[in-house]
Amino acid sequence: AGKELLREGNRVLNELDAIANRVKRVATGWEPQLTLAVDSIVSRSTIMELCEAFFALNPPTRLKLREEALSGTLQALTSGQADLAIGVALESGVHKSVQSKPLGNIHFIYAVAPHHPLALAAEPVTDAMLMPHRAVAVADSVQRGRGITVGLLGGQDIFTVPGMQEKLAAQLRGLGGGFLPEYLARPHIANGQLIEKRMQRAERLIPVSYAWRRTESRQEGRALQWWLQQLNNPATRQALLERAHSL
Repeated sequence: AGKELLREGNRVLNELDAIANRVKRVATGWEPQLTLAVDSIVSRSTIMELCEAFFALNPPTRLKLREEALSGTLQALTSGQADLAIGVALESGVHKSVQSKPLGNIHFIYAVAPHHPLALAAEPVTDAMLMPHRAVAVADSVQRGRGITVGLLGGQDIFTVPGMQEKLAAQLRGLGGGFLPEYLARPHIANGQLIEKRMQRAERLIPVSYAWRRTESRQEGRALQWWLQQLNNPATRQALLERAHSL
């Protein structure tokens, strides 16, 4: 019993030392926790590389990632559930509490599996030709309200999935067709797993941004400053929007 008490006492003392050191470092300007709302269109591998570089600093800040989609990415920020939103595809200038900068443009292309009925359809593919076929759509992660839909036709059968990675997987299986970020679809088009179809409707080039809450009374914390500094790098922004997902 005495040995167990000594062992537990040492563990508690070590934990107290760790907490004390953490509090001291937080007092120097590091946030206790930084939450990132990352849209599913953003490259996961690039985000993970940024996280790796952040942890290499040995910061006292805990990092939390939230995968969001469509208007839910911005709402996570404006509702206070996130400190930084990456991949905001909606106009954020209407929110006075939000500051944003352009991340870049994402080119979307329509693609189906080789065994999908539309794979051999004449081009350009019209909306009337799309109607009989199921569309794969990413669900808006917004928590209040109905959210938005993009590129869908009224009355069309829809298979709704939680994120872009699941949308890609569904379309590779021929469960439906839909628009995918070109950088995400291109490797699968190159190896024959997907067929790109030229559409009659206008080309889809979606501008996206990154955003954070304004801090009028105080300066941004050091963790947020670090992430904003990385996002200010053109090469980083390009990698976030043009680099295929991989682990």
